[in-house]
Amino acid sequence: MCSESQSPVTNMTMAAHDASARWRTFLEEAKESEVMTLLSRQTNFPYLSIPFHEIQTFDPEFAEDVLEHPKQILSAGSKTLMEICRERGEEIDALLRVGELPGDTRMPLREIGSSDIDKLRSVDVIVTKISEIKPRIHRAVFKCESCGHDIEIDQENERELKEPLNCPQALGGCGSNKAETRFDLVLLSSRMVNNQWIEIQEQPEYVPSGAQPRRGMVLIEGDQVNKHLPGERITANVIPVVRSEVRNRKKTPMFDVIYHLISSEHESTPFTEISIEEEDSERILEISKREDLMSLIQRSIAPSIFATGILGHVKRSLALQLFGGVSRKLNDKTRSRGDIHILLMGDPGVAKSQLLSFISALSPRGRFATGGGVSGAGLTAAAVRDAFGDGRFALEAGVLPLSDRGLAAIDEFDKISPDDKRMMHPAMEQQKVHVAKGGITATLHSRCSILAAANPKEGRFTKRGINTSVIRSFKETGLPPPLASRFDIIWMIRDEVRIHDDERIARHILDNRTSGKSEAQLENTIELGPSELDEESFIITSENGNEHLSQDFLRKYIAFAKRTVHPQLDEDAKNAILKYYTEERQSFGREDQSPSQFESDHDNDTVIPITARALEALIRLTEAHARMHLQEIATVDNAKVALAVFKHWREESGIEDESELHSGVSVKERSNNSTIMNIVRKLCQEKGQAELTEIYNIAINRKISEAEVDKVVQKMNQTGELYESSSNPLAWRFAR
Repeated sequence: MCSESQSPVTNMTMAAHDASARWRTFLEEAKESEVMTLLSRQTNFPYLSIPFHEIQTFDPEFAEDVLEHPKQILSAGSKTLMEICRERGEEIDALLRVGELPGDTRMPLREIGSSDIDKLRSVDVIVTKISEIKPRIHRAVFKCESCGHDIEIDQENERELKEPLNCPQALGGCGSNKAETRFDLVLLSSRMVNNQWIEIQEQPEYVPSGAQPRRGMVLIEGDQVNKHLPGERITANVIPVVRSEVRNRKKTPMFDVIYHLISSEHESTPFTEISIEEEDSERILEISKREDLMSLIQRSIAPSIFATGILGHVKRSLALQLFGGVSRKLNDKTRSRGDIHILLMGDPGVAKSQLLSFISALSPRGRFATGGGVSGAGLTAAAVRDAFGDGRFALEAGVLPLSDRGLAAIDEFDKISPDDKRMMHPAMEQQKVHVAKGGITATLHSRCSILAAANPKEGRFTKRGINTSVIRSFKETGLPPPLASRFDIIWMIRDEVRIHDDERIARHILDNRTSGKSEAQLENTIELGPSELDEESFIITSENGNEHLSQDFLRKYIAFAKRTVHPQLDEDAKNAILKYYTEERQSFGREDQSPSQFESDHDNDTVIPITARALEALIRLTEAHARMHLQEIATVDNAKVALAVFKHWREESGIEDESELHSGVSVKERSNNSTIMNIVRKLCQEKGQAELTEIYNIAINRKISEAEVDKVVQKMNQTGELYESSSNPLAWRFAR
């Protein structure tokens, strides 16, 4: 007894048989202009891109067949397109590319299984590796040695070459089988196509907690090669196919799933992974009008961390970093970054790591890495051998390219080796990673904000007494000056003893720690209804009466602002920044800087209170504050907040002049060096030589230690400026 329902094989055969006629109707009626463009050879690659919704509008039943039997139907479509071109006088080896698939075909990579094999599916992924281009035979031509007849065979399996079993008599051959004759591959007549392997990985925001991101191997062909780079987020329209595992030269009943790429869409709108409903948009616009918006968002950043003293200002700068400035392409094709880089340098136990963990979880596309467990290749990119089973090198993206258009939080920044720190320079300023490894030369994007945390050089900042103001030297950070200068804000956080604050912090920690719920109880509790947290308002009121935004809503607010608002500075804002810059440049030397008999005005000119690099940081901070308030125009009020944040971190960090960031030499040290050199010059001019005891005596009066004198004199001796007197070994003469 026959079943009324037809088998899948019958359905596939019918769909494939009918496909050519349907494609011809669709191409001639709906895509005539695109076919004419293809015939005029105005494109570099002979392919026709078709959005899926056009097929669905034209023939819904046929569109469903495309999703269910894509391999046969798309192959029939490409052949039909080539026939149309041939009928119109052009021999074009054209392809069809179907893209922009409907939402019901979009699946997480980890959920693709046996029911999805040989069907058209869409996955949102990150490209992690790419291989070199390899040519592959797409349609092989074999010549029979007995009769010289040519046999064409389509090669569908990329892992094995399919050869003819006999010379077909029906097509004019001699009928000889493989044992009676030999079939030679004719490469000149065969059709070859460029192939490339890429490795894809699930986007981190879709990976379940505690799970490893699922990966997959994708084969791309023809016009699609060299269109993807490691670190890029794409929507890949693929056909999952299976290949039998081979162990000890035997096939096993287990199968590997690989993916054939049909088309892909590169992400053009940032943060599309965060769904913002109309109700959310209305709430965001309502919140943006609040007068205390800055304080509200500041309190919403790691509410469990008590923001006393400098930590309150740190949270304010982190709020500005989350929103960021505007990246721009300039007229000369160069690019200015809008991302804000912040370094938290502090004593152990000041909640640096907690802040980094919270910010990386809060920021759209945030990534977290620890300096002690990551190398320079892990941060930027690595060339990995045997990534695709062929022994060659392939490129694998690191933390910064994978954080493109997001935020990279790097803890234990001081633990990164000096060689690896050098790789950070172009990644932070030009926001590009240049790779030349294993025969691979490539440039990857790293358009992300960097939030780094580190301990001082000695583990803690040095102390000069208890409950006193401590001047922090930039040398204590232990960071190379070129790397430190790329941070827009550097906070130096001390764990200071303050009786009043200590009591408040301890009480906050005790209350916060004891108010949480036990993990074991939460895991074992059976709740049929939604949890209380799901029903909470997007504005949460803490026990002390302060309001803050929920983490989920704040992520939506940040994504909405970065997606839709791109502020420009008005003239008043520009003038406010310009006024601060010029006044800072000219203010140095106005105070009691009168040179003594052993100092000169020329030596003080080396001190630079602020440089042009700080201007860009001020612009980014101003744009970030305007974006936070959803303002398209950044006003003088936004500039004032940016200036206040900028001034505060410089005062807290004890950086008196900008050149200390670039050279690593403090103002006081530079001034002392100049004073000692002038003392030596004056004594040599007056007495012909400078005795060491005289130099010591004059320097002590200037509050300069003997050790500093020895250091400068030895340096001048090494450079050849001074030489020892022949008559007195403790006296020095100028060489010129």
